Amino acid sequence: MEESMFQRLKVASKRLEEIDQELLDENTTRDIKHFREISKERANLEPQVESFNRYLKMQSDYNDALEMSNDSDPEIAEMGKEEAKNLSKEMETLEEELRLLLLPKDPNDDKNIIVEIRGAAGGDEANIFAGDLFRMYTRYAEGQGWKIQMMDQYPSEAGGFSQVSFMIKGKMVYSKLKFESGAHRVQRVPKTEASGRIHTSTATVLVMPEAEEIDVEINPNDLQVDTYHSQGAGGQNVNKTESAVRITHIPTGIVVACQTEKSQIQNREIAMQMLRAKMYSVMLEKQQEEIGNERRLKIGTGERSEKIRTYNYPQNRVTDHRIGFTIQKLDRVMEGDLEEIIEALIHYDQSQKIAGEN
Repeated sequence: MEESMFQRLKVASKRLEEIDQELLDENTTRDIKHFREISKERANLEPQVESFNRYLKMQSDYNDALEMSNDSDPEIAEMGKEEAKNLSKEMETLEEELRLLLLPKDPNDDKNIIVEIRGAAGGDEANIFAGDLFRMYTRYAEGQGWKIQMMDQYPSEAGGFSQVSFMIKGKMVYSKLKFESGAHRVQRVPKTEASGRIHTSTATVLVMPEAEEIDVEINPNDLQVDTYHSQGAGGQNVNKTESAVRITHIPTGIVVACQTEKSQIQNREIAMQMLRAKMYSVMLEKQQEEIGNERRLKIGTGERSEKIRTYNYPQNRVTDHRIGFTIQKLDRVMEGDLEEIIEALIHYDQSQKIAGEN
């Protein structure tokens, strides 16, 4: 193990001890924000320190095995050599694990997300594709044991959505789906195309980590709140009560709306969740720009002009253009089998980070 890596792990061990002492102090639990921050830090440090302690034990056993290999008894010496050989391989594997554990963690990885999908270029076909993407993500979420909460939707007459917003709740949701932001392109023959020509359409996806009030400060005086009658499916309540809510954050011009619930109060709460998430997402983008974080090649920045992925139906092919990854499983991907693509993106991101560390 490199000396620099060894020293970083020693620092991590010491810091974990400091945090454990701090958590015993009653004053720490009174400061909720600080308590949350160091609890998250501890959760990040613990696997590093546990693996480091395992490594130190292996290193000690390895040194013992080397001593055995020099024993005057040939049988004991052979046992020592074999043990040293096995431990050396295990230490190499553990060292790679430690290298990944030491990579900078995204503090939002464990958060729920809000996803916004819009039909973009391509008219009705773009809206239909937006509906297909919505189904793809909900199927994937169901497979992960996550929960879906609808936030806002504008169904298209031809099918799909001109816009749909929803929350996905579960364990480490953002860590898996944060790379989905961007323009998704579909190439296929629309049902309405009599001549059988392949059309290209796009839908945009924006993935935002859920933001709590403690993450984003919003001055109520900066908000313009409008109510209006709901539109579309919604039972007897539609167009009879002003239950739909639109909130405009005047300083930034960010506008959010919700009409999925019958209660104006519930719609306002959901709209505020969306507003916090959008403001938090903008804040994160600014932070990335300030630190010049180009390592991820815009993965997860939510730039809608960037075509990140193509779904080619005639060839049953999905290509992620950011990492040059292609699989011939479009039919399975559209049913929510996204794991292979997501794992490839995570692996690429990790390799880029490791390269940046060296």
